Amino acid sequence: MDLETILQLFQYDSGHPLIFTDGLFLGLFSVFMLIYAAIWNKDATRTVYIITFGFFFYYLSSGGFVFMLLLTITLDYLFAGLIDAAKKKWVRKLWLTIGILFSLSFLLYFKYKNFFLETVSDVTGNPFELETLILPIGISFYTFQSISFLVDLYKRRFSMPDFHDYLLYMTFFPHLVAGPIVRAKDFLPQLSVKPVINMAYLNEGLYLITKGFLKKAVVADHVSQYSDAVFSAPASFSGFEHIFSTLCYTLQIYCDFSGYTDMAIGIALLMGYRLCMNFDSPYKSTSITEFWRRWHISLSSWLRDYIYIPMGGNRKGFPPQLLFLVLTMLIGGFWHGADWKFVFWGVAHGLLLVIHKLWTKYVPIKSMGIFWSMAGWVLTFACVALLWVPFRAVSYADAMVVYNAIWMYSDPTALLEIFQTNTVLCCVFLIAMILVLIPFSWKNRMRVFYEKTPVVLKFVFLALAIQTSIQITDAEVQPFIYFQF
Repeated sequence: MDLETILQLFQYDSGHPLIFTDGLFLGLFSVFMLIYAAIWNKDATRTVYIITFGFFFYYLSSGGFVFMLLLTITLDYLFAGLIDAAKKKWVRKLWLTIGILFSLSFLLYFKYKNFFLETVSDVTGNPFELETLILPIGISFYTFQSISFLVDLYKRRFSMPDFHDYLLYMTFFPHLVAGPIVRAKDFLPQLSVKPVINMAYLNEGLYLITKGFLKKAVVADHVSQYSDAVFSAPASFSGFEHIFSTLCYTLQIYCDFSGYTDMAIGIALLMGYRLCMNFDSPYKSTSITEFWRRWHISLSSWLRDYIYIPMGGNRKGFPPQLLFLVLTMLIGGFWHGADWKFVFWGVAHGLLLVIHKLWTKYVPIKSMGIFWSMAGWVLTFACVALLWVPFRAVSYADAMVVYNAIWMYSDPTALLEIFQTNTVLCCVFLIAMILVLIPFSWKNRMRVFYEKTPVVLKFVFLALAIQTSIQITDAEVQPFIYFQF
């Protein structure tokens, strides 16, 4: 490789934003950790080093938007200082409101401007000229993170941090572009002590990185080839093909996002920091309420603490509580994307939560026996999987085409044809679904076995995972699904 080729590796490529499963990232992170190992016990040097790498990582992911990230962080910290210094409650609330509106302004402009203009155009009949806006990667995540910081500081849940600590908190690269959404009260205390570097963190970190890589690069990227083909032309496929593609996407979005989260938490552990758990086997849930306690935990808990509870939560009585649930999930759906299909997805989940609340309140079932548990699991999984259709479909109209095809399907023999023409994919799908649904005790045995193996063998497992992804996947590694949110 000549010097020009090497320099190109360190320049932003809009067609290939840097992701954890990239060979470039794995190489950069290896060099990063070699230097980190030499300086981790030097507080100031370590802080500057992590912050610098965080900005560099974001540059390779989003290019010039790194300057917008710096501007957001700087002004948010200034608003935080004004909130902290103010003595009167109304003044503190005023600065909090201005700070939140400022943080939301970038998100509203880049993500929702065209949506609002299109909606106004449809209502008034006056066309607007729409801009082609590139969405900064991770803007939804770091916006929610900055809002939670301002609100928690306003409520005195922690003291005002130094700027370098806040800068590290916001630019900590494992969670920067796709979560989990980290609370300042959980992360900032870790910055007041030296990072934890021990074998327990090393074992857990390597286990999560290997598991996450397999989920994303082997399972999600492989099954996506089928779901992408079907959802790109829904009118061309039969009902059973739509059923299988929906199941493939159900597996894909979980393995893609939880795989990223596993890698993020694992990378943070290798550095001596612990991030919050973001997934807890959500597809084992026996109710929609349980599902949302296990799926994207950092977002669902954020919506609960900063939207649902401030609305009134369960303090205003049962009927308002049901309304607050629907409104909270509507906001959660809209957070995922500026499109009516996401609004439909969010409202539908809100209504399912309402139905479950009504069921548990008025249906006198004392305990969940094996029958009710199985029935609850089947119904919950079916509802979740079917509601991934509008989430994945190109448009709301396409989602209705898929639903109609599923409703009208009449040829179950298509399953045999799918297996014959996509044998490897079907095998990957079946093995992955089994691993997703196996009991916790089995997973714990796998983790304990992994932890007992020598460190060298752990790196061999990771190398085998990388090689497997190369052998089994026909297309290039795809960007993480939640980059678009």
